[in-house]
Amino acid sequence: MMRSVGTLTRADLADSVNRKLGFSRAESLALVESILDKMCDAMVDGENVKISGFGTFVLRDKKERIGRNPKTGVEVPITSRRVLTFRASKKLKDRVAAA
Repeated sequence: MMRSVGTLTRADLADSVNRKLGFSRAESLALVESILDKMCDAMVDGENVKISGFGTFVLRDKKERIGRNPKTGVEVPITSRRVLTFRASKKLKDRVAAA
């Protein structure tokens, strides 16, 4: 397999689809891209994305707050923002822990 050490890429996913389902390389890459686009669109629209047995991509809106520069101790405002987190499912956590 031609992937970077420790990194799974879109091309790796497409290659797996190609080998397991017999789609052409172009079809496999298009399928992976389509799934990722759907996930991204849902999150842009404010939806969480849950993949059963894998995990959930959760959006959170953080309010504006006062932070502190750790070097100088000066207080600075931190603007409100939307953050994306990933919560692994129990099944995924168990599988990773067993590896």
